[in-house]
Amino acid sequence: MSDQQQPPSGAPKVGGLAGDDIGYDSEEWAAVRPQRISPEQWQQFEGYMQEIFTALGMPIGSPSTADTPRRFLRALFEATSGYEGDEKLVTAFPTECRGGPDCRISQVVEGPIPFFALCEHHSLPFFGTVYVGYVAHEHILGLSKLTRLVRLFARRFSVQERIGQQLADALVRILEPHGVAVHLEAVHLCTQMRGVREIESSTRTTYWRGTYDTEDQLRTEFFDLCGPRSTGRGRP
Repeated sequence: MSDQQQPPSGAPKVGGLAGDDIGYDSEEWAAVRPQRISPEQWQQFEGYMQEIFTALGMPIGSPSTADTPRRFLRALFEATSGYEGDEKLVTAFPTECRGGPDCRISQVVEGPIPFFALCEHHSLPFFGTVYVGYVAHEHILGLSKLTRLVRLFARRFSVQERIGQQLADALVRILEPHGVAVHLEAVHLCTQMRGVREIESSTRTTYWRGTYDTEDQLRTEFFDLCGPRSTGRGRP
C-alpha cells in the first residue's frame, strides 16, 4: 500500500473488522488521500486560470476580478474534496434489532440529503437531493455518516448515475444489510445553461440492492417515506 492509501491512525472498525480486514487499498469509500498542492503549483494554476479568464473576455486586474483566479481554484478544490476521502466516515454499530419480522423488513430512510456535484462532461454543476434507505442486518450506520457518504461521492467530477451506484454499492460493502435503496433527484446546469437550455426538467434515478430489488411493497414504502415528489420503479 502506498502512503496515501494507508488507513488513518486509530481508524474506526466496520462491523467488527479492522481497516486491514476491509481492505483500504481496494475500498474507495474507505481510502483517505489528502490533496497536496505546493505553493509553486498554486501559483502555476492561478496563472493558467488568469489566461483562460482573459481569453474569455474577463478584465483581469479590476478590484473585483484581481483575485478571481485564486478564488476560483479554491472553490474548485473545495467542490472536488470528495477525492480526499473522509476519515470520519466508516463507523458502524451493532443493530438495534431484537429479533422477529421487523429485523427483515424494517427500513431506515434518511433524506432529503442535499448535494452539489460537477458534471465530468462539461464541468458544470448539478445539484439536488438524495434519499438513502437500508434494511439492517447485523449493523447500522450513524445517521450523519449517510450524509458524509453522499458528500464523499458527490464532491467530485461525476455523473448522477455513477453517484447513485457508488452510494448503493458502498452501503452494501459497509453494512452487509438485507437491502439498500438510493433515490436521487437533481437539476443539471449543463442542460440549462447550454445545449437544449431546458430549464424546467429534473433528473431522477433509483438504485436497488437486495430485498429492495425483489419486494415491491418495500420499494413502495421507501418512496412513500421519500415524499410525494419521488417517483420510480415499484411506485404505484
